[in-house]
Amino acid sequence: MQKTKLLILVAAFTFVFVNLASAQVKDTVLKPADTAKIKLSKSKLDTTAKKPMTRRDSVKAKYVNPGKVAGRKAVFRSMIIPGWGQLYNIQILNDGYGTRAGKSQVFQKLYTGGKIAAIYGGATALTLSLIDSRKNYKRFLTEAQYRENNPGKKSDLTQYSDQGVLDGKSLYKRNSQIVYFSYGLLYAANIIDAYVAARLHFFNIDDNLSFRVMPSMINTDSMYGLNLTPALKLSLTF
Repeated sequence: MQKTKLLILVAAFTFVFVNLASAQVKDTVLKPADTAKIKLSKSKLDTTAKKPMTRRDSVKAKYVNPGKVAGRKAVFRSMIIPGWGQLYNIQILNDGYGTRAGKSQVFQKLYTGGKIAAIYGGATALTLSLIDSRKNYKRFLTEAQYRENNPGKKSDLTQYSDQGVLDGKSLYKRNSQIVYFSYGLLYAANIIDAYVAARLHFFNIDDNLSFRVMPSMINTDSMYGLNLTPALKLSLTF
């Protein structure tokens, strides 16, 4: 009887031990399954992240506006050295870029070269004017200071009265300020001209432009009924 009870206890203990062992085995088997799922999810994310670009996306990524690029280069050069942007525009013509490639560009090159000459010619004229204005300003200033320290005496500019000397000093000082302001305008005009000319190289400026004017009627409906107004219709084709 005791042997039977012992056998029953051993069998029960063995059954419980086997169940615990099997549970542990299941847990160890499930763990690599979870890591595999994680790896699969990562691979899915990688495939979604490395999704091939569509044609529309590739066009957006590869498109570069050549007019903007040329304009920026021309502005950068003109800011460093006035006239360099215009020389860059001549280089664009020589390289055959833009919508006027293959056409006669002699006039365009002469026109651009004339603008470079105008820039430096204007700068030279302003410089000569500034030198003259500063020279006369110092002359009138020295005379005004001498007459202030020596009342009733004149060392130079004897043909001018005291008020005339003061007016001359103010005049040439104002002329110098105008020259400085003109330098700024010339510099800005040089930059703007280089940018606009560079952008125009890539605009469609051919001669295929036509227009047509024809009579038409404008329908202005109102609560009182149909109301027609005569008008002209302009159609542009380019």
